[in-house]
Amino acid sequence: MAKNKNANVRRNRSHYVRMFRDGLLKAGFYFLLSALSFVFLYPFIKMITQSLMTDDDLINITVKWLPSELTWSNYSVAYRKLMFSRYVWNSVRVSIICTLGHVFSCALTGYAFARYKFRFKGLLFTLVILTMLVPVQTVIIPQYMQFSNWGWINSELYLPLVVPSFLGFGLSGGFFIFLFRQFFSGMPYEMEEAARVDGCGPIRTYLHIMLPMSQSSLLVCTVLSIVWHWNDYFEPGIYFNDVWLKMLPNSLPNLYAELNKEQHTMIQSNDIEGVMFNEAMLMAATFLCIVPILVMYLVLQRRFMEGVERSGLTGM
Repeated sequence: MAKNKNANVRRNRSHYVRMFRDGLLKAGFYFLLSALSFVFLYPFIKMITQSLMTDDDLINITVKWLPSELTWSNYSVAYRKLMFSRYVWNSVRVSIICTLGHVFSCALTGYAFARYKFRFKGLLFTLVILTMLVPVQTVIIPQYMQFSNWGWINSELYLPLVVPSFLGFGLSGGFFIFLFRQFFSGMPYEMEEAARVDGCGPIRTYLHIMLPMSQSSLLVCTVLSIVWHWNDYFEPGIYFNDVWLKMLPNSLPNLYAELNKEQHTMIQSNDIEGVMFNEAMLMAATFLCIVPILVMYLVLQRRFMEGVERSGLTGM
């Protein structure tokens, strides 16, 4: 009887020790995740809080996070001075057209690399991978010279961005080709053989069978392409100097210069009380630039994560 009692005590003790250890590990895990998430969220939180501050809050060292009052007028001023409606249309147009080009060309190229055998296949795919490793800054000068000779600089059709996307190149085109190649490589060959027996040709098999089954990869490619083209600052700033052709991120320096000019004018006229600090409006304008992307991601978040799991990116 005493032995059974001692055995039960030891079992209970080991159970409580195991529960304590698991709870401690889980608490440490969540603490680490919270700390890492704060590192990434800190600039975003700082941007939102600072965009709602008044001029007095900006110069008050005691105000760090919570403004004394919410100043929504910063957003209206930033919207007007940023010419948001004009530049957001440029960004939307370019992002959608370039994304359509990436989906069309990269899916077709990835399918060819995954399902067909042809000469120099390995070499060509190696060159595709190299395009992922070579920064665009290293080839921007010959590209600019070539596009300038063709008359594409300051093109209203945004040809330097659109045409490479439809040719499987463009912004991160090599990555999208790799993405589709990985997905199509994991699909069984029996599906194409069954389609061939039923009389489907290569094009019909691709359009009616293989492409509809790659919805997860198509969604990942679409979301990433839209986000990367929307946030792209370097190439649009090189190819388009016309003020009416600028993308939304490229309009922020113009806003900063205009605010500095107004501030300098007020100081010269000794209107010290009318001087406005630029940080709040700049933060409001920056938040306006990323709002469309945030809304899109919040809507497609669940399907996007499922697409990442199914497309083979988790195995990279």
